[in-house]
Amino acid sequence: MTVLEALILGLVQGVTEFLPVSSSAHLVIVPQLFNIPEPGVAFDVLLHVATLVAVVGYFIGDVWKIVVALFMPKRMSKEDVRYWRRLFLWLVIGSIPAAVVGAALNDFFEGLFSSTAAVGIFLIVTSVLLVSSDLAVVWTKRRRRRRAKLGDMGWFDALVVGCYQALAIAPGLSRSGSTISAGIFLGFDRETAARFAFLLSIPAILGAFLFKLPDLGGSAGPGGVALLVGFLAAAVSGFFAVRFMMRYLKRHRLWGFAVYTLLVGVFVIVLSLA
Repeated sequence: MTVLEALILGLVQGVTEFLPVSSSAHLVIVPQLFNIPEPGVAFDVLLHVATLVAVVGYFIGDVWKIVVALFMPKRMSKEDVRYWRRLFLWLVIGSIPAAVVGAALNDFFEGLFSSTAAVGIFLIVTSVLLVSSDLAVVWTKRRRRRRAKLGDMGWFDALVVGCYQALAIAPGLSRSGSTISAGIFLGFDRETAARFAFLLSIPAILGAFLFKLPDLGGSAGPGGVALLVGFLAAAVSGFFAVRFMMRYLKRHRLWGFAVYTLLVGVFVIVLSLA
């Protein structure tokens, strides 16, 4: 793998991990379009670390408050300790479905990565989810059932969002798109849904990283410069992708991403048939 190829894959991973367009689908499609060789487990693990750095870097304030609430509670008011410990518990509960489904059906989902048609179909499913979430926003406004703060979230809400994240293990089904949509379906505004979705991605990405570690030994990968370039590209682009989404969702809906995933999904299916 050349430095340019590492740069391309790093940018693809960083941007599409947090935009609701499915990073797994793009990491299947882009290498085929540009004839980029399989980077190997080492590079894949490094990209996971990079995206983990990106999302933790953006939400470092929230992460630090959770740490303080868990291990240094005297530095906070009792109300704040209760809030951040509760949020931590919701993140744990929300992470359980993906852990269970990933461990139980790993071989099944791995097999889907070899099917370009399956990737295209799940991209279209992502498009449907995003459109449905926009319609749900209109419905909650009319019914006045919107809950704007994470403090209004309960354990069942966290579990539902976690189930959507578990389904997004399938290539083409966007994790951020699925979890943000789930939060909106539950009545939260887009920004709040995105915040919880991105915080929930931290244990998910960490889990994916740890899951791949046993396969790391003896695996070949790109050279040191290519690894560094890929890591930096994924970390920097991932940070700005999270920043972009958090600002974008304050005023905009998700239909633009729905159009994109629909078009790409149809293109991929036609390409696989051809």
